[in-house]
Amino acid sequence: MSERPHGRSAPEDRPARLVDRESFDGRFPGLQVLTEDPENAEMADRAFDQLLTTRASHYVRSHYPVPDLDGEDWTVSLTGTLEEADLSMRALREEYPTETVAHTMECSGNGRSAFEPDAEGHQWTVGAVGTALWTGTPVSAVLEAHDADTSDGMWLSVVGADAPEGEDAYCRSVPVEKVADDALLAYEMNGLPLTPEHGYPVRLLVPGWFGNNSVKWVERLHLMDSMVTGDELPPGHAHYQQESYRIRPDSDEEVTYHETLSTYDTQAQLDGDEVRHAYLLDQLPKAAIGTPADGASVPPGQTTIRGVAWGGEDPVERVEVSTDGGASWDAASLADPALGRYAWRRFRYRWDATPGDHDLLARAVTADGRGQPERVAAPDEGPLAITDETYPWNYKGYGNNAYRTYGVRVTVEDD
Repeated sequence: MSERPHGRSAPEDRPARLVDRESFDGRFPGLQVLTEDPENAEMADRAFDQLLTTRASHYVRSHYPVPDLDGEDWTVSLTGTLEEADLSMRALREEYPTETVAHTMECSGNGRSAFEPDAEGHQWTVGAVGTALWTGTPVSAVLEAHDADTSDGMWLSVVGADAPEGEDAYCRSVPVEKVADDALLAYEMNGLPLTPEHGYPVRLLVPGWFGNNSVKWVERLHLMDSMVTGDELPPGHAHYQQESYRIRPDSDEEVTYHETLSTYDTQAQLDGDEVRHAYLLDQLPKAAIGTPADGASVPPGQTTIRGVAWGGEDPVERVEVSTDGGASWDAASLADPALGRYAWRRFRYRWDATPGDHDLLARAVTADGRGQPERVAAPDEGPLAITDETYPWNYKGYGNNAYRTYGVRVTVEDD
């Protein structure tokens, strides 16, 4: 195994650099910046009636300053029970198959600003989501070429290159059956090389799962017989798998390692005296209205309500719309999944608008019958579980799919 850090050129060959953040606003005019160091930014407008999100409007989530990496020299190291190797970007592009996947990627903190009291973290509204075409090498091809054990119970731990010296490495573990099914080592977004903020030169792409699993700036793939716990990989690699990105009621409650708990398994499960908390893995169903815009004034009469709906791995089967704040619901017209099963679908609803203020809501239901709760619960209200009425309050504000969060209020003018 190489003595240098995985994926990086030797220090004398390439000094550490960071992306020039002064040009961020100019390169991403469609984003509203939440923090500048590092950059975290969401869609400035509710672009929820477009099939594809432009690169300039696709949200950016960074834990550390964005690294400036040389794609020509970059390598991805294979370790663990894989046949060890360093894969160059040229090899990934030219020696393996190429696939493109349309994926609606969403930050697991999207909708955090709807929590009361405020949850910890950046106060994302509803714009930390976007749909893009991601092109790259199927992870399955890399695993096959390097004699990987892809049997049940194996995990691929993926390490990013963004952590500064002394900070926790960004590392996520994904079951091999998932990465071998549809995950990519993506190097293009909407037909162009990734921007540095979106993971250049290469990122993991896990279709249908929250964006925290799609590790950016990939420098290492480590195959092992469990998700990362801190025992096999060096200290500091388990934080973003075991401590963060879990559904937890408060920061003082101890979390322990468990085999995969789906995002849907949000209820704290008791195993003797041990409390178990779900990981943020598969996305939850959501519908979001794009037009009319929140706060808009519209004339009375026929108005078309438009938006998009997505369900992660589980395709959306129907969307319902309410124009009276949830007192009554009606079926919307749902378009075909034009970009594939992992991309959002458009919906529309013809509304005979009457004068007054109206709360417009939309809710999605997936093929497996999973829907959206009405609102986020109060901290001490009910179980740590998704119910028909509430989404569980958690101290990091993760996973919110309450339909009220994504609704809009409009005023219908009186002639």
